[in-house]
Amino acid sequence: MENILLINLFTSFFLCGLIWIVQLVHYPFFIYASKEKFEKAMGFHRKRISLIVIPVMFAELLSSFWLSFFSSTYTNYHITGFIVVLLIWVVTFTTQVPLHGKLSQSYDHHVINKLVRSNWIRTLLWSTKSIIGIWLLKQYLIL
Repeated sequence: MENILLINLFTSFFLCGLIWIVQLVHYPFFIYASKEKFEKAMGFHRKRISLIVIPVMFAELLSSFWLSFFSSTYTNYHITGFIVVLLIWVVTFTTQVPLHGKLSQSYDHHVINKLVRSNWIRTLLWSTKSIIGIWLLKQYLIL
């Protein structure tokens, strides 16, 4: 169980840090990208970020699931963390992925602004997941 908790904590903290960089630096930078090369730049972004994000998100999802259903301690916190992760997945695939799809077709500053604004939801959710993780880490270290 401890290894799964460590995987869960690592993935949540990693993704929280990454989403803050994406939110404050990466997505806002899209507005300054060359309109002539934007489609190519978005293709590059999607391929490269996916190599990093997809495996880590799956590890977070699976470890959150495992902890919420099989942990004998702090079950409510693990369930809450799993629900937060599920919400992140919902927002990712109902909002962020479609916006990226639109941007892959052409530059649109309105869509970029919507991407930045709507990404605050994931930023806050991953921050919440990390706060839960910090609390859990503290509890497990006290035991």
